[in-house]
Amino acid sequence: ITANMIKPGAVVIDVGINELDGKTVGDVDYDAVKDIASAITPVPGGVGSVTTTMMLEAVYEAYHA
Repeated sequence: ITANMIKPGAVVIDVGINELDGKTVGDVDYDAVKDIASAITPVPGGVGSVTTTMMLEAVYEAYHA
């Protein structure tokens, strides 16, 4: 996701996980978008823990169904 794809003031939630030059990065060009968006989640350290928690909850609920 590049800067020209973002509306000024948008909230950007980056859920992508990629490796680039040995570093974990998202799908959003963070440095280009951070000054346009009103908020942006970082990668790593963004929504990954929420995703994991929700998956575990789904497994728990499926087991007890």
